[in-house]
Amino acid sequence: MLDQLFSRNIDCVVAGTPAGLKFAYNSVYKRHKKDKELYSIHLYDSFENVLDRLRFYDVDSNPIDEPMSPAKRKRYLRAIKADYSYFKSSYERADLQISIEHVPLHDILELIVSELGKLQQQ
Repeated sequence: MLDQLFSRNIDCVVAGTPAGLKFAYNSVYKRHKKDKELYSIHLYDSFENVLDRLRFYDVDSNPIDEPMSPAKRKRYLRAIKADYSYFKSSYERADLQISIEHVPLHDILELIVSELGKLQQQ
């Protein structure tokens, strides 16, 4: 699907997981990057902020309230740190690293556009 999307002459944004730059998607990305203006972006935040931004949903995609006890918070933080460690090499492959620490969600898009503009001017 990604190969087909990149083969088209359209502008698009593809949001993916860090596995996308670790496994098969990375080869598709590299192949198309030779012919197109493609950028991979790693948005990073502190582990605590990632945890605070988590939202939980039921099987029907309805938001649910997930009380966060200190013990549960500690488990989630440990899992977030483990995921980061596992995917660290993927994050480092991204063309652009953007910190979203202390950036409100509604301002992140503007930040990305600004940083891409700087990258394209180089």
